[in-house]
Amino acid sequence: MDDPISPARRTLLKAGAATLATPVAAAIAQPAAAVGHQEAKSFDLWVISDQHVGTDKAASEGIQHGLVGFRPPPVRAESLATALRQSEEGGAFGGLSFNWDIALNLGDYAGFWDAPEDEQGREVVRQYSVLKRHRREQVYNIAGNHDASPHGHPANEGKETNWWVRKWCDPVGEHTETSGVDPKKRPYPIDGTWERYTFKVGNIRFLMMGDRNDLPYPVGRRATGGASPAGAVTPETFEWWKSQVERAGKDEIIITGAHHMLRETTVGSGDYEGVSRNPDGTFRSAKYHGPDGAPEGASYLYFLGDKPKAQAFDNYLAAHPGAIDLWVGGHTHTHPDDVLNGRSHVERKWGVNFVNCAQLSKFHSYVTCPPMSRHFTFTEGSRLVRVRCYLHDDTHAAEGWYPPAERVLEFSKPFYWS
Repeated sequence: MDDPISPARRTLLKAGAATLATPVAAAIAQPAAAVGHQEAKSFDLWVISDQHVGTDKAASEGIQHGLVGFRPPPVRAESLATALRQSEEGGAFGGLSFNWDIALNLGDYAGFWDAPEDEQGREVVRQYSVLKRHRREQVYNIAGNHDASPHGHPANEGKETNWWVRKWCDPVGEHTETSGVDPKKRPYPIDGTWERYTFKVGNIRFLMMGDRNDLPYPVGRRATGGASPAGAVTPETFEWWKSQVERAGKDEIIITGAHHMLRETTVGSGDYEGVSRNPDGTFRSAKYHGPDGAPEGASYLYFLGDKPKAQAFDNYLAAHPGAIDLWVGGHTHTHPDDVLNGRSHVERKWGVNFVNCAQLSKFHSYVTCPPMSRHFTFTEGSRLVRVRCYLHDDTHAAEGWYPPAERVLEFSKPFYWS
């Protein structure tokens, strides 16, 4: 993107584009001199998003009942559970299992177009129950735009704000009786609320911000008829994020997790890139998003409260290059090789690494996308982070790691456990 890149990093990025063969993987594993000859200890972070459990389950049932042509494509009735099983046990088509210490789930648990209901919530909990080697509390999650309980919807009267995602997905463990999330069992305690919270792993500080598609339309979704795709957070959330960044210790690596990417950072995140125009100038659904609400910002974090195209985070990062190390998001469903207007899934801007980590859902998008996720390996004493893409079926390429999408990121500080 627009950052000056060190010769060493340029070499690594070129190697990453060429599938990160053994020399680059070996470079990641080498700790800094301070670690000496001790064995380097890694931290494995798995980032998933956009499972849309209701959509995939319904589409899969339709396929099984003969609603899609004469040769049904592979069925994925359990978009979330399938990926969880693959991580622990490997896949049915040869994908390897892999280690993860914690996972970030960046939202859009719900599918369909109307407000999420208890049936989908119970399905989320059921699919999480397939975990055998990890606890549910090892997954740290936030709300996506489809998870919102919309303003003015009769089903939401008398209930807490965004009740569905809090009742069933439960980012901070408010409703253990329904979600099964026990905050006391978190490996790394959370400080904050369902809307915004922080936690630390070693010297990595995570800043997690949920989408606010429950706000009044057009910032949020209508009471019926679909989720507005443009991203929104409140001014209070931005001020919280800024204060967390500015209070962080000098040795802290900062990772921001949000459902949406920032404007013009990764594939499909520019103005009107999420939608298409009709000949009469009106907007229509494209391969990424629908036009409801604010079509200009359908594919990025667009609203700050009710202010459109606020770009508060963008402006802060432009004025403070390198203030954080990594922004991970989802929302835009696409193929692992897609590039739009020069932007792929992994880019660098304002001294910050940006990675679009969507999507576990196969059938929710306007085109059928291969389900995939991203895996980050941090090595103690190293500033280099290995990023791999895992394909959760074999419709695009072989199930498992997808070498053409592998990259190495350079952070401002080395990772340390203590």
